[in-house]
This record gives sequence, C-alpha cells and structure tokens, in this order.
Amino acid sequence: MVMFASIAAQAADADAVKRGKYVFDAGGCDSCHTDHDNKGAVLAGGPAIKTPFGTFYGPNITPDKEHGIGSWSDADFARALRDGIDDDGAHLFPVFPYTSFTNMTDADIKDLRAYLATVPPSTADSKPHEIAFPFNVRILQVGWRWLNFTKGPFVPDKSQSEEWNRGAYLATALVHCGECHTPRNRLGGIERDKWFSGTADGPNGHRVPNITPDKTTGIGNWSVDDIVHYLATGQDPDGDDAAREMAEVIQNSTSKLTDDDLKYIAVYVKSVKPIRNAVKSK
Repeated sequence: MVMFASIAAQAADADAVKRGKYVFDAGGCDSCHTDHDNKGAVLAGGPAIKTPFGTFYGPNITPDKEHGIGSWSDADFARALRDGIDDDGAHLFPVFPYTSFTNMTDADIKDLRAYLATVPPSTADSKPHEIAFPFNVRILQVGWRWLNFTKGPFVPDKSQSEEWNRGAYLATALVHCGECHTPRNRLGGIERDKWFSGTADGPNGHRVPNITPDKTTGIGNWSVDDIVHYLATGQDPDGDDAAREMAEVIQNSTSKLTDDDLKYIAVYVKSVKPIRNAVKSK
C-alpha cells in the first residue's frame, strides 16, 4: 500500500510539487483532463475521446471536494492509478490508461498527488461518458481486467542497463506509449505480441504509426538522436512535423522532459522487437 503524508503537507513540500509537475507532464495528464479548445479550466474535464466502444471524457481531477478529487483519500488516489478503481470502488474504464500507470513507482504517485493538490479547484461537472450497452456496464470490467490487466509496479530488468530501465519505465508507465502505438483486440485489450507496431484505429479513429525498429515499416532507420529530436521538437528526420494526437503529446508531454530522459526512451524504443506492419489509414 502506498503511504502518503496529508495533502496539505505534500502541497507545502516544494520539492515534491516540482517532481510531481514533471511526472504530470510526462503522463500527459493535461491533454486528457483539460478541454483547451473550449477554454476549459485546467484539469476540470477533458475533450471527447472517441473509441470503438463509445466516447469518453477525462473527468475533473482538480482538488475541488465535490466535483473533483479533493475528497479522495491518499489510498483512493493510489488505487485509481495502480488498480484502476475509483474512490467509490467502481472499476475505471481502460480509456484511462491505468494499465500503464499501474507501473508507476510509489514515489512518483506521491509526488503527482502533491502537484495536483496545488491546482486551482474547479466546480465544473465531469461530463458523462457516451457508451452504449453493454460496454457501459462497469461490472464487466472485472472480466476485462482478468484478460488484459497486469498489476504493477514496474520491475527493473537486471540484465539491462540503468539507461534502458529508465527508458522502459518512462515509455511503459508514465508516457504510456504502448496505449496508442499497439493494436488492440476486439475487447480493447492491448495485443502485447504486437508491441509498438502501430494501428489504423487509434484514438479518435486516427492512424498511429509503427514505432518498432523495423526498417521497412517502422522507425528502424532512425537513430537515437533522431528519436530524441522528434520527441523534443515534433520534427522527424525527413523534416515533417508531428500531427494530431502526437503533436499534442509532444507539446504537452515529451517536449518538457529532460534530454537525458528522452535519450533513455529512445534507447528503450530501439530495443523492442522489430515488427513488420505497414499501418494504413482506414
């Protein structure tokens, strides 16, 4: 069980808040929980995320006690990230990537909590998801989890370097690259044997490219420096700019990471199994 100090104590810890802001940025929390296009308050609820199972909205996660997560206990917060279960004991839909966040370290969960405690509270109501039966039946998530969820936290691979393990942690837990860049089965579970090989049916129905080291259909011809430059600036080795969701990921997340962390992510990405998969738009 992750143990926390009080919210007030965490908010007063400037170092924890600073570390938490970095975790927040790495996780891309702002993109899903702030509706920038409609000038929504920070973290007061995000834009529509369209999936084959319905349309989902990131909820209000400000410290407001009625409309946000201000009344959540420290254990509630940790359980949402580590187990995918909210303060009322309801199973969260996996559009919230707890399947990746479960791998977060206790320290990063604590620091993220500290940062979120400093965000201005908002009284905005979270938008209800628009999901058709039977996908809106939360109890069915029990079966989904049994088939598709492996609980964390991240366990370093002792056969790999510290750089690789840091990159693996960032890519698989915080930045959660696999959530978009890996195909999903008919139930929406990640197909682990096709890790990072891309999909034609990503968020909002958009194509998500293959980022395995396959030289024909992936990014096998990219160097570590190429990947770092892309994640920092959004410009690929051909001079093309990232678009749609990836542009947002770079703007709100990876461009805010240190050069070292971007290098470690690149080292990890270069190490995954090459998979030949030419992803075409639907």
